[in-house]
Amino acid sequence: MNQIHADDSDDRRRSIGARRNPETEQAILAAAEAIVAEQGIAGFSIEAVAKRARAGKPTIYKWWPGKTALLLDVYHRQKPASVHMDTGTVEGDLLAFLTGVFAHWGGGAGDLFRFVVAEAQRDDVAAESLRAYAAERRLQSGEIFRRGIARGELSADTDVGLAADMLAGFIWQRLLTGRIERAPQQLAQVARQMVRGLLAPGA
Repeated sequence: MNQIHADDSDDRRRSIGARRNPETEQAILAAAEAIVAEQGIAGFSIEAVAKRARAGKPTIYKWWPGKTALLLDVYHRQKPASVHMDTGTVEGDLLAFLTGVFAHWGGGAGDLFRFVVAEAQRDDVAAESLRAYAAERRLQSGEIFRRGIARGELSADTDVGLAADMLAGFIWQRLLTGRIERAPQQLAQVARQMVRGLLAPGA
């Protein structure tokens, strides 16, 4: 007689191996997002997510190497599309990016991302998850500068990766030191200085 285990019961969402089942993936992400919203980081665990999503813990660990990777997907899921808006100018794109990111962080996502950064300092799996996430975001934010080169606004020899790193360095430093700027005029000044630099006119 076959014994039915809890993880095999019909009310569990089923995995389809290494390839993610879209329905199960969305259920896991929705459960993770709800737990963070209701209980904060302190109440977040893979076990709690599995129970709420009716998914097996092995399935979650197959798709996310640890809770930091899952939290990063929750964080990215909440990020507004306006962060990567094409406004027609580099300065406008940077302003849209800064405005969107700081608004997102000021709305509570900043605490989640600070936690991820802290975890990455003490846990190798978390550090690798953050490195992978940062590499993807570096490519995405680099589009701001690639568009600027294509428009002729920026020099053709602009190092896009370095520019993206400088942008990330600025916003991460503000987040980690509790200086999230949301005043439009201040953000416009930051965007302007990033594009126009520090040299005097004609220098």
